[in-house]
Amino acid sequence: MMKFRFRRQGTDPQREKIKQELFAFNKTVEHGFPHQPSSLAFDPKLQIMAIGTKSGAIKVYGAPGVEITGLHKDTTAVTQIHFLPGQGRLLSLLDDNTIHLWELVAGMPREVVAGKSFRGQSTCTHPHTFLLLASATRVTVLLLLRSCDVVSIGTEGGGVYFLQLPRLSLKEDQTLFQDQITQSLPDDYRCGKSLGPVESLQEHPQESGKILIGYSRGLVVLWNLHTRHTEQIFLGKQQLESLVWERSGNLFVSSHNDGGYSVWPVTTGNTYSQQPASTTIPYGPFPCKAISKILWRTTHTGSPLMLYSGGMPRASYGDRHCLTIQQDKDHVTLDFTSRVIDFFTVHSTEQEKVFDDPTALVVLLEEELVVIDLQTPGWPSLPSPYLAPLHSSAITCSCHISHVPPKLWERLINAGKVQQGCQRGNKVSSIWPICGGKNLAPPPKHQELLLTGHEDGTVRFWDASGVALTPLYKLSTANVFHTDCDPSDDPHDPDLQQEDEWPPFRKVGCFDPYSDDPRLGIQKISLCKYSNKLVVAGTSGQVIVLGLNDEQSDHLVDVSVVDLLQDREGFTWKGHDRLEPRLKPAPFPPGFQPLVLVQCLPPASVTAVALHAEWNLISFGTSHGFGLFDYHRRNAVLARCTLHPNDSLAMEGPLSRVKSLKKSLRQSFRRIRKSRVSGKKRTITTPTSKVQMANAALAEQEEVAPVQRRIEPRSADDSLTGVVRCLCFADTFLRDGTHHGPTLWAGTNSGSVYAYALEVPGVGLGRVCDRVGASETSLCVEAVLGKEIQLMHRAPVVSISVLDGRGKPLPEPYEASQDLAIAPDMTNAHSVLIASEEQLKVFSLPKVSAKTKFKLTAHEGCRVRKVALVIFSSTAQEDYSEHTLVCLTNMGDMHLYNIPGLRPQVRYDCIRKEDISGIASCVFTRNGEGFYLISPSEYERFSLSAKVITEPLFSIQLDRPLDLTPASSLSSPLLDTPLDSPLSCADLTLDTTGELTEGICTRSSRHSRPVLIFPNFTSGLCICPAALWMKQRTT
Repeated sequence: MMKFRFRRQGTDPQREKIKQELFAFNKTVEHGFPHQPSSLAFDPKLQIMAIGTKSGAIKVYGAPGVEITGLHKDTTAVTQIHFLPGQGRLLSLLDDNTIHLWELVAGMPREVVAGKSFRGQSTCTHPHTFLLLASATRVTVLLLLRSCDVVSIGTEGGGVYFLQLPRLSLKEDQTLFQDQITQSLPDDYRCGKSLGPVESLQEHPQESGKILIGYSRGLVVLWNLHTRHTEQIFLGKQQLESLVWERSGNLFVSSHNDGGYSVWPVTTGNTYSQQPASTTIPYGPFPCKAISKILWRTTHTGSPLMLYSGGMPRASYGDRHCLTIQQDKDHVTLDFTSRVIDFFTVHSTEQEKVFDDPTALVVLLEEELVVIDLQTPGWPSLPSPYLAPLHSSAITCSCHISHVPPKLWERLINAGKVQQGCQRGNKVSSIWPICGGKNLAPPPKHQELLLTGHEDGTVRFWDASGVALTPLYKLSTANVFHTDCDPSDDPHDPDLQQEDEWPPFRKVGCFDPYSDDPRLGIQKISLCKYSNKLVVAGTSGQVIVLGLNDEQSDHLVDVSVVDLLQDREGFTWKGHDRLEPRLKPAPFPPGFQPLVLVQCLPPASVTAVALHAEWNLISFGTSHGFGLFDYHRRNAVLARCTLHPNDSLAMEGPLSRVKSLKKSLRQSFRRIRKSRVSGKKRTITTPTSKVQMANAALAEQEEVAPVQRRIEPRSADDSLTGVVRCLCFADTFLRDGTHHGPTLWAGTNSGSVYAYALEVPGVGLGRVCDRVGASETSLCVEAVLGKEIQLMHRAPVVSISVLDGRGKPLPEPYEASQDLAIAPDMTNAHSVLIASEEQLKVFSLPKVSAKTKFKLTAHEGCRVRKVALVIFSSTAQEDYSEHTLVCLTNMGDMHLYNIPGLRPQVRYDCIRKEDISGIASCVFTRNGEGFYLISPSEYERFSLSAKVITEPLFSIQLDRPLDLTPASSLSSPLLDTPLDSPLSCADLTLDTTGELTEGICTRSSRHSRPVLIFPNFTSGLCICPAALWMKQRTT
């Protein structure tokens, strides 16, 4: 009989088909700002921008929704990027001295030629052309000629090489060595010194084939490619940083390491130019830092526009990251909080135009992208529809809201517009300048919000409905408290800046990594989308209830203090102090405004929060216990201490530095000693008989299934056992099986679950109203402990959810009462699903008897980190969906189980197990998607649903015929390397099972990826799906 006990059940073909229609794992898009950017490029014809990173990624952006990501095979920094204008191709130079050519094709961008290296003689066809050391041939600069068929390469050794495109073959007859230039120099300039590396290459704006070559020593040469001789030599004596042509070609400007720039006229008949027409050190006369890059743009007003980075006085402002804009008497020094990587202007590039007339300045910083409107007086910054720095202050928590009501969405957008208008003075009228491509993705059926809490006490609202994560509104909680920095003092306010300050600094950008007070950090967020109530909880025990208001308000915030220790003796708080609330009315802008502040004592970080707006109740938990508060009547209902007598660490707080090493060592030795003693106790048996010993061994084997791991119970003496991990409100059966009512559930780190029956005035009489009568106002909410559950192994409780009589999760507040969701089944018995770190278990209510369980740690050897109940819709049947339990483990994999049976459905590898911050930051949506941080500034978006996928779909009009390669011919010579995806997905092959019709993107019923459509390849229309990863191929 025992041999059939653990037999696996056979797979049901019908069920497997349903699984394929419900579940599919895809990583779809990356939101946020690229981590560690290293290079920048812009295509003025296609109006698309590319950003290279230190990890070898290239990200291309156009209009909102137009995003492409490519990844080099080697994780090497991308030092330079250059577009081939209008062709959908770009060159990339890596830090390992290799040059790569990428091109955008319908369905999959690919690398045309990769791995051309400049490492001395190792890869040269003719050794006599590269008789230089490897270090001397390091590439310093690339210049793509206007004809787009030749790229010139400057090196550290001073040589200039030329490659033929698109094959990147060396044009040996065009190579220019430094010796050829040195021979034509005057003897007094030569002086036996090297000219240094090639710092800049610039082609003549009017005459193709003429190149300015700038050497580090200061020499600038105008070289003619056709005649192979120097037309003019400019004998500069200051170390060179960069060069730029004036549009007519009659002059050029050079910037230098002394913080100055020089204007050089270009004349005919004069071989040597000893001195520039003018030399200016704008922030002199004291020593200044180098001007690393300078741009000179002509305008129809007559005065040129100059833009340059650096040049600050070393002694006073040498640590500033600045970029200066000058035109006639207008002078602004943009002051950034992170280093300037590169910048460009959006201006007219047509040959028939006389002036540049720049419209926008795009600055790539180390931590954000800033766009300046050059058409509006004052040069204000433009709001970014994407690439917003998520980490402007460090992200501490996140929350996702699905199916946002239109009214709430509109009010949030209006509050955000008022906020942006105040910051920018309502002066911005220009549109986003990077607008290449056309977004073909259908508009979202529902609006979605992503809320992020930050270290500086702000909550940011993001539009997560599509590919572009757009900022909507920012809420600050700092003005509720007294802090070192008055939030009313806006550093971006021009009235606060001194008029006679020099340099004329102006703070630009929103990246601010410094927090005025770490106690302001947001730890938990809960939003009721129907009542517009928001709860945010912070690091110092503050819990703030906010309501949405369309008008500015000056009011005093009510403060209530809840002592979670309940005068328990023997505990002394050694952590940080609480934040001091403002005792006078304060101004609050339109948007979410604070109604009441609940301060937990001791002021430990809030670890869990729950909101039930229909009952006007909030619950909150810390490492000391949990509380219940009625924010309508402004009174505390419950305070329960969960501390164990040995919870000494709970009294020190996350910001405390007084943790005792002696205590830590003592606890470690106690655990070791206890494990040894328990081990000895298990091995000691009374030698009564060999038969008894054999029976005991057999019984021990039967207790644990062969596929399970033995789980040791956790000691109650472990520190931080009183931490409240989760809280839950539910209308269910707790006292008996005939009467249901409001309940509160709390789970702790020691495996304890507390269930309280609540008496809420008005709930039994019908729907709760926000405005109650005088008789009901005198009534108070009451809480009575109904059940207390202790899990066997004392594993931390991660999640608690109550299921109705059909085994479905209970609807959110207001959903059932306002007929926004199917009413829960109150006729059959309810159950509660408790997820601990080690197992999932369903208990019947009200008796709290175990119905079913799944031992995740025993079966899989992993621990639960995140849990969510998700609705998965079928791709085959519109009216079919399933409620599924999704678990993220400490190994980074996703496990899906049906409810209430807890039978495993599918498993996916999602996050690397080494990525602890990514696992900790993961948040799920109700419809099967999720987000997690892949860097401090980027969210990776993924989908577990076969139907709900948010991915890019767009078209780009190119100036070249597309090379359309069908999926069946991927092994052709032009595509002789496998797909190289940064996500390492195995399902990135083209799907040819769908219907090919002009201008339509359909989906196959068997695959989650969209079918590629090529409506008109002769005109160069490129339609790109979500998995638009760059494809590499070599020659």
